[in-house]
Amino acid sequence: MLEKILETKRLEIAKVTLPEQVIVPTFSLYGALKQPNRSIGLIAEVKKASPSKGVICEQFEPVTIAKGYQEGGADAISVLTDELYFQGHRDYLSAIKKEVALPVMRKDFIIDKKQIEETVRIGADAMLLIVGTVPIEQLKELYEYAYNLGLECLVEVHAKEELVELLATFIPKIIGVNNRNLKTFETSLTQTEEMAELIPEGTLFVSESGIHDTSDLDRVKKVGASGVLVGESLMRAPSPEVGITALFGGESIAASS
Repeated sequence: MLEKILETKRLEIAKVTLPEQVIVPTFSLYGALKQPNRSIGLIAEVKKASPSKGVICEQFEPVTIAKGYQEGGADAISVLTDELYFQGHRDYLSAIKKEVALPVMRKDFIIDKKQIEETVRIGADAMLLIVGTVPIEQLKELYEYAYNLGLECLVEVHAKEELVELLATFIPKIIGVNNRNLKTFETSLTQTEEMAELIPEGTLFVSESGIHDTSDLDRVKKVGASGVLVGESLMRAPSPEVGITALFGGESIAASS
């Protein structure tokens, strides 16, 4: 599936036209995760569909969902912009950025500098980079190019070997450990637990996928995760606020937030 998606991306990049620059306030993803609203940071995802689950949210109103996440005390928002496989759109991110005062991360398959320029123009504060989508030296170039343009990056790994290769090349400020096996699409929090000890001091790390309830949060907090990225369980909740409250077991927002 990943190879199929990347082939689509290469075709899209050849045809993409860069939009006009969206003028919006900027917010730091790193800062939000460093001082989260609760005991662990929450990146709440605006996600209509996925290749493995199909349509997750029938009544999909991205701005309304994002506002609900903000009301519910999310620390940041992730927006799927891939159209073909996730039914997202770059315009969703721009519309959300105009309405919320939180860091907004573009979640897509970024493999080219042109996509990074596009990410800046649509107003994103941060973006996802995935180890294994391009050679590791090229990923480092994309990472540095993004930061030079004022974009933060969450660099995602799916296996211990990928993490070792990443850290031997460069040390990102934020690392995402995806609990989903890209070959089987099964998720296991063991991924986070096994990789936690390899995360360098000073690097924030986010546990992604397979986070459904308070016990899942406790497991990843225990091994030192700074944050979680949660999409499906929040998108299936009666409302974003209800989903976040259930996820945190009613844990209140810190008074200092």
